[in-house]
Amino acid sequence: MTAHVSALKRTSLPLPAELHYGSTDPYAVRLSLGPSTGPPVTWVFARELLAEGLTRPAGPGDVQVLPWHCRTPRTLRIVLSNGTGTALVELAAAEVAAFLRRTFDVVPPGTESEHLDLDGVITALTGRSG
Repeated sequence: MTAHVSALKRTSLPLPAELHYGSTDPYAVRLSLGPSTGPPVTWVFARELLAEGLTRPAGPGDVQVLPWHCRTPRTLRIVLSNGTGTALVELAAAEVAAFLRRTFDVVPPGTESEHLDLDGVITALTGRSG
């Protein structure tokens, strides 16, 4: 998909964008943005935040997701902030909704904990096998 990315109050530029999801990290989605000539920049945030942001403003932290009805087709605005600045990313809401439906087919909402490998995480963190 194509994202329109800008610093706040500046002209937006189209950039390639990809949303990623995997059942091994069932609570998170990844948004990769970048030029085709270099490595992408990837943000990781809650799948639930992305889903909630389709219908109402969501996210009190570094990632905020807002529905934007003033455009046709509808867009979803994602505001990404860090210590050095803020970027506004606009994605087609229909494409994001389709992506989320596919993630819900893989891991239905409310079943995320069933897909966690807690033993594997503990082993990785402690360096010990069970």
